[in-house]
Amino acid sequence: MAEFADKVYEYLKTVPKGKVVTYGMIAWAIGHPRASRQVGNALHHNPYPVVVPCHRVVNREGRLAPEFAFGGWEMQASLLRAEGVEVNDGYVDLNQYLWRE
Repeated sequence: MAEFADKVYEYLKTVPKGKVVTYGMIAWAIGHPRASRQVGNALHHNPYPVVVPCHRVVNREGRLAPEFAFGGWEMQASLLRAEGVEVNDGYVDLNQYLWRE
């Protein structure tokens, strides 16, 4: 799991401020397209919360993580808003904020 998690963390460090990605996008990008749940698990156990911006990850519908490991979805929303991302009722508009490499 450590090697998988490290790939998740390294990828996520490339996502710019003001943008979000989905769990599935990360899984696909690191070569494990069916492992979006494992991506979520790695992020939940992120030992580098300041260095690895796990708050920039949402689900495929733009929904924030209800169990965001670092303070709940309200904290995730606050961190995203601080980067200029609009959050409405726990969702981010993927048409506007989704990062595409």
